[in-house]
Amino acid sequence: MEPASWPRTEEAALAEQQRLRPLVEPQGPAPAPGALVAGVDVAYDDERNTVAAAAVLLDLGTLEVVEESTAVGPIAFPYLPGLLAFREIPAVIDALAGLRRRPDLVVCDGYGLAHPRRLGLASHLGVLTGLPTLGAAKTPFGFDHQDPAPERGAWSPLLDRDSGEEVGRAVRTRAGVKPVFVSVGHRIGLTEAVSVVLALTPRYRLPETTRQADSLCRRTLAARLLIDS
Repeated sequence: MEPASWPRTEEAALAEQQRLRPLVEPQGPAPAPGALVAGVDVAYDDERNTVAAAAVLLDLGTLEVVEESTAVGPIAFPYLPGLLAFREIPAVIDALAGLRRRPDLVVCDGYGLAHPRRLGLASHLGVLTGLPTLGAAKTPFGFDHQDPAPERGAWSPLLDRDSGEEVGRAVRTRAGVKPVFVSVGHRIGLTEAVSVVLALTPRYRLPETTRQADSLCRRTLAARLLIDS
């Protein structure tokens, strides 16, 4: 699954993040109408050292699923805060490789520039694949924000408490419901990333890409564990 050079230690992973960080392109257009947007997610069974990844391709205009792909394999890296990408990316890349059509954008259930070293899963994945990516996370990962106004579409900046840098936005995708935390991954701007997330959330708090990928990777893992049991 992972290449032979994949980091195996915390020190090597931190060095790799520092190497890749300058390669992030934090600007770019939103996908065109009719674009294909992929959602990716993973599910784990740590006891069996198994990870299942899913990539689900949706039509951005209709939000209909047009293609799915999964990959199952061993977990590539131990759990360490701020280094989650090293656990997930090998399986995610395998799942993306199974798609017949190339996504115009990939939406990750996680962070991009909203990361202590500005290289969360979405940014890391974008640099490695060259694909435009964004992160849409459920929590603010230690960054500060004011609660946005209650109406759908309202947002507030997600700020680094030490530098004051805007690393993302807290976005209200449903009126009166907790926001999601949107950050640039690679080759898309923050305003454009927010617009895509709102297009992907007409009914639910989380993007439809994330909902579909989460369901598929969980089902895939459950089926694999049933076969192996």
